[in-house]
Amino acid sequence: MSATKDLTKGKPVSLILGFGVPLLFGFLFQQFYNVADTAIVGRFLGGDALASVGSTGSVNFLVIGFVMGICNGFSIPVAQMFGAKDYRQLRKYVMGAIWLCIIFGVIITVGTVIFCPDILRLISTPDDIFERANTYIRTIFAGIPAYFLYNMSAAVLRSLGDSKTPVTWLIIASVINIILDVVFILNFGMDVFGAALATVIAQFISGFGCLHKAMTAFPILKMSKDDRILSSKHIGMLCAMGLPMGLQYSITAIGSVMLQSAVNRLGTMYVTAVTASNKLSMFMCCPFDAMGSTMATYAGQNAGAKEWDRLNKGVGSCVLLGAAYSAAAFLILFSGSNILARIFLDDKSLYLLPLVKQFLTIQAAFYFPLALVNIVRFTIQGMGFSPIATLAGVFEMVARAVVAGLVSVYGFDAACFASPAAWILADVFLIPAYFICRARLIKKHGKRELQEADA
Repeated sequence: MSATKDLTKGKPVSLILGFGVPLLFGFLFQQFYNVADTAIVGRFLGGDALASVGSTGSVNFLVIGFVMGICNGFSIPVAQMFGAKDYRQLRKYVMGAIWLCIIFGVIITVGTVIFCPDILRLISTPDDIFERANTYIRTIFAGIPAYFLYNMSAAVLRSLGDSKTPVTWLIIASVINIILDVVFILNFGMDVFGAALATVIAQFISGFGCLHKAMTAFPILKMSKDDRILSSKHIGMLCAMGLPMGLQYSITAIGSVMLQSAVNRLGTMYVTAVTASNKLSMFMCCPFDAMGSTMATYAGQNAGAKEWDRLNKGVGSCVLLGAAYSAAAFLILFSGSNILARIFLDDKSLYLLPLVKQFLTIQAAFYFPLALVNIVRFTIQGMGFSPIATLAGVFEMVARAVVAGLVSVYGFDAACFASPAAWILADVFLIPAYFICRARLIKKHGKRELQEADA
């Protein structure tokens, strides 16, 4: 039990920082996978190779995002049972999640590998980068089991309050990833296939590391014969939590795919600029991802413990942290985007720096709405209302789809405002939804307690 962390007691802001900072480092090192690939590909293989990797970004997010979403969703009942101190039910949920990950892993891997070329044609991937793009993303899709292994193991660890182990293994894996990038691309001449293969191998390593820790360091996860028996009740609850979260990522990504398709039609030059911009933006947005994951666990444990007042306090503390970081991130990107973009652009591509700065500056100006999206959405999910939180993804998809339609008229300028529009529209739905969900939760448990008292 010593490895677990209870988020139902203590000052919310201290708990959020203590739990979230290790998560932040985890997200940062996870981004090192992409940054290492992109930087080495862009600097040593050139702008066309960079565009080939970048042109698959939205499709990558569509599929891998679904994997991340359902794994995070599967962990919500685990966090709730940990908060309620019901460890038998906790183990039943963990066992059910393992089997569901195996089933989904096989289906998604086979489907994406087979239909990969058709997907790339659907999003108007330019002919001059098509073969490289197909090689890169098909290799990533073949490694989907590695993403399930890491994300499920890490999600369970975080549900039990351990946010440090996933970080430790991501640090190790990121170093291995960078080394393999250099060896595969520079020494073996494996081009973009080497970059993708390095990422998959590193993901497997981090996944096995987290799995080993979960199996050896947490007595409450030690399975009995009864725990290993699958329960339709637990499988149903896991699907009710996991599938909406996975669909939320995918629905959001559909808008990104439509936008990517519109940018692809502008030509390789703009694809390269957007790729470099997105890599920097994703890196800068890691704190928002950490805030979201922290609030999912925080809300899950406190909802399980029926600590209703702590939900508001936790959200308020995290929103203040999000506002402070949003301001700092804008200043960094506004003043340093030209320097940072050189990480990904070779000398022949430096003429794209004005486009990169325009894209990044506009996005960074709207980082606070993004902070709210992550904080509020994941809090709602942690409270057990995944289907409602999923609707926010629909709003994001609609906003990006509308802006994608404007790209053909207003060009690159319209593309810069796609994500800000998506974040604002999602917030319009999420903020009132949080208060409604919290009120429903309190009412639901109040009625249950009265019924138990009468009985």
